[in-house]
Amino acid sequence: MRLQRWDENFPESIRPTSAGPLEPLPSAWLDPLCMCLETCTQPKTCEMPNLCVQRLFNPQRTHSPTLRIRRVLLTHSPELTCVHFVAVYLQCEKTKEVKKRRSNQADVPDQLRQEVESCYRLRMPEDFYQFWKFCEELKPDKPSEALLSSIGLQLVGPYDILAGKHKKTKSADLNFNLHWRFFYDPPEFQTIIAGDSKTQYHMGYFRDVPDELPTWVGANEARKSCVISQIGDNVFAAVKLFLSKKLKELTDKKKSGILKDIDENLTRTAKELGYSLEQKTMKMKQRDKKVVTKTFHGAGLVVPVDKNDVGYRELPETNANLKRICKAIVDAPSDDQRLKAFAPIQEMITFVQFANDECDYGMGYELGMDLFCYGSHYFHKVVGQLLPLAYNLLRRNLFAEIVESHLANRSEENVDQLAA
Repeated sequence: MRLQRWDENFPESIRPTSAGPLEPLPSAWLDPLCMCLETCTQPKTCEMPNLCVQRLFNPQRTHSPTLRIRRVLLTHSPELTCVHFVAVYLQCEKTKEVKKRRSNQADVPDQLRQEVESCYRLRMPEDFYQFWKFCEELKPDKPSEALLSSIGLQLVGPYDILAGKHKKTKSADLNFNLHWRFFYDPPEFQTIIAGDSKTQYHMGYFRDVPDELPTWVGANEARKSCVISQIGDNVFAAVKLFLSKKLKELTDKKKSGILKDIDENLTRTAKELGYSLEQKTMKMKQRDKKVVTKTFHGAGLVVPVDKNDVGYRELPETNANLKRICKAIVDAPSDDQRLKAFAPIQEMITFVQFANDECDYGMGYELGMDLFCYGSHYFHKVVGQLLPLAYNLLRRNLFAEIVESHLANRSEENVDQLAA
């Protein structure tokens, strides 16, 4: 099982001495790897786990190609084989890619990065900083307003720290996790861009777990509903989608020309930096597979569920029925009737207590989130019991803190904590 065109395909100069730790393989490398595997003289009788080379990259398989290649490296003989070499070669290329990515890191001082993450206690992805530099090129004196006059978008939230706005406030007890937190924003959502104030359109990063990087960028119009729509896995993709919609709506040629220039500039920058401009990337689709329930906001909830299905159990009511129950409570003509209308909710709270005892923490998480998203102050007390507990049980303690603070200061206005 030897590589037939060794010198032709892989020069001696780029051959690494060891594999090192393997990372997930980019999709762009799969074709070259498959091509190299095809040079193997005995693909069906190879010692490689899973045997069949064609199944190695079958997307329907649950294990990643990287995992299988790692197993190859562990189980093959020391003698260099086709598969062994290709895995090593690709790891070498991955190292080059990492170095290249580091060289593309946004020119934002480490101290400023640390300040952002310290204020929010959240890690920020590199596209956050890269987009700031992009806007800085458009409007060096006020990067936050680089897109304001053209498409009505303003960089807010953690961008205010990059802009130094937080240094002007006199408030000593400023809670940044309430800064630009709109009425329906769950703790998982962190606003970074604000749009039309009439609809309270805003974009933000969505995280399933506070100590992980965002899984995607979402958008919400708080004046209309609690629904969060997915608009890409980075801020470049999100703004690109917004720009594209604006261009379709415009009839003024002069304004269209300005927007097209921004669009071309943004597209070029994103491609140079290696960011996808798709609205729904593979990473987002993989996350969707982990969603246990959609909830009222539509973004879905992700909780760990083990092989015995422990971690989540369904609510006894559908979303439609739960909304009807909520409406009956809110619209009740008297407190006595409202108390009676609360009976189904009380019953579900009892079910949640049983579920928590049996480690199905996702049930209370779902009920708490649905009631939060419904938005009525009649549910705030129940939400305050359900959601913080669910977050703490799931070890998402920061989210518990955020929702408690939000419920205590939940407002449809005054979301800018730095406003005088």
